[in-house]
Amino acid sequence: MAKVHVTATVNGEPAEFLCEPNDTMLDALRGPLGLTGSKEGCSSGDCGACSITLDGRLVCSCLMLAVEAEGAEIGTIEGMAQGETLHPLQRKFLEMAALQCGICTSGMLVASEVLLKRNPEPSEEEVRFWLAGNLCRCTGYDKIVRAVLETAAEMRGASA
Repeated sequence: MAKVHVTATVNGEPAEFLCEPNDTMLDALRGPLGLTGSKEGCSSGDCGACSITLDGRLVCSCLMLAVEAEGAEIGTIEGMAQGETLHPLQRKFLEMAALQCGICTSGMLVASEVLLKRNPEPSEEEVRFWLAGNLCRCTGYDKIVRAVLETAAEMRGASA
């Protein structure tokens, strides 16, 4: 099979890469694009460790073909921070120890960022529902949910 040339915007920057027609976006991210923050946990869209945004929509990169990125805006965990300045969610996850082994962390952060863009004042139930597609085998979720809620309050200028 001939390789396919794909042009997209990744984390706000123009990007081009070659891929096989059956390569997943996760393959392209971790391979030719050199962005290893998205993790392969299940390869079936069940764990959320590979979560990215595609034109602002949350998707599992293991379920998306890389060729589908043609002309699209892709967001990954590497694009959350602004240079050396962490995103408020990243800071809060560290501050509250809302991570352990790290396999789910990038997916949790990307999903949480999309949630807060859509709903800057989520309830605990809404956070838990939104993150239900992201599996964590280490933390028990409570610290993650608290970190998202506290970040939401901080970003609104409210007290948690």
